[in-house]
Amino acid sequence: MMKKKAALTMAAASLTLLVTSGCATGPERKPGDPFEPANRAIFTFNDALDTHIAQPIAKGYQKVTPQPMRQAISNFFSNLGDISNFANDLLQLKITDATEDLMRLAMNTTFGLGGLIDFATAAGLPKHHQDFGLTLGHYGVPAGPYLVLPVFGPSSIRDGIGMGVDVKFNLLNYIEPAVRNPMYIAQFVSTRADLLGATDLLQQAALDKYSFVRDAYRQQRQSRINGSQNNNEPLPDYGDPGGTDDNGGGAGAGKSKNGLPNYEDPGDSGAAGSGGSSSKNNGLPNYEDPGEGSAAAPAAGAAGAGAGAAAAAGTAGIAAGTAASAPVAASAPKAASGAVPAKAASAPAMATPAQPASAP
Repeated sequence: MMKKKAALTMAAASLTLLVTSGCATGPERKPGDPFEPANRAIFTFNDALDTHIAQPIAKGYQKVTPQPMRQAISNFFSNLGDISNFANDLLQLKITDATEDLMRLAMNTTFGLGGLIDFATAAGLPKHHQDFGLTLGHYGVPAGPYLVLPVFGPSSIRDGIGMGVDVKFNLLNYIEPAVRNPMYIAQFVSTRADLLGATDLLQQAALDKYSFVRDAYRQQRQSRINGSQNNNEPLPDYGDPGGTDDNGGGAGAGKSKNGLPNYEDPGDSGAAGSGGSSSKNNGLPNYEDPGEGSAAAPAAGAAGAGAGAAAAAGTAGIAAGTAASAPVAASAPKAASGAVPAKAASAPAMATPAQPASAP
């Protein structure tokens, strides 16, 4: 109880200090951080406390304690935190998350020796991280100015209020002080040891540690509030790339009536004289053998097949002034029918009129 009162008193004193000191710091104010000078002073104090006291203790703990034991201690306090997660998920009406939190708590407490072993994560139950500050943000309460609290670190007006409410969900506050205080210390040391890697990254990556921590904290909190609200947004519509070539060379003309991409066979919409009628309008691609068409097409410069190729060959014969070329056009249907494919191959020899007549 005294621990809770001390935390609330410290938070109130910090807020009073920030409000009174922020009035004389107009030129250095930033959007969302009007108390930056005072925040920086508290941040410097916390950083010195962490560097000279917390980090050496955490490194010593990490060095002398075997990793399985460290993991078991971390699991134990994480299991206690699921009580607060369950309560805040219920307040946010996240029934699925609340059910998973309750199952995690029951499974790890029962089968995990009071939470020392995390069976729930191995069973596929995800870990949620909720607090009352996120619950207020879920219902639209703004975060307010950014605050740095002594010992507790980055926060805000909304999250500072939420911190006082979260104390009610912490089971350690209902234990006798002789047991509660050592457990608080053990929780702090365990948590700090788990964050040693993040401290090294901060030292290497941040030119201004205060700005880095402030921006990271605010973005993380906003991301947690908005995360569950953006999952149901529709996917962007990028259109059908195949439907934009309606006028491009006669290929892929038109769009599919059912909204799907148009995958029609390009042979169905070829150039003029390609013999599209030989597909018999059954919607299937035209796979007739080009060799079965009139052999006069190469001489006339036509590239078609079937009856269209025979007509083009007859037209070329008339333009050449050969009187006997009419029988060639007349015999084209026979050549197209494939009755005598071997004879049709001799059609290029058009100089002798008698040859087309003897083709049958």
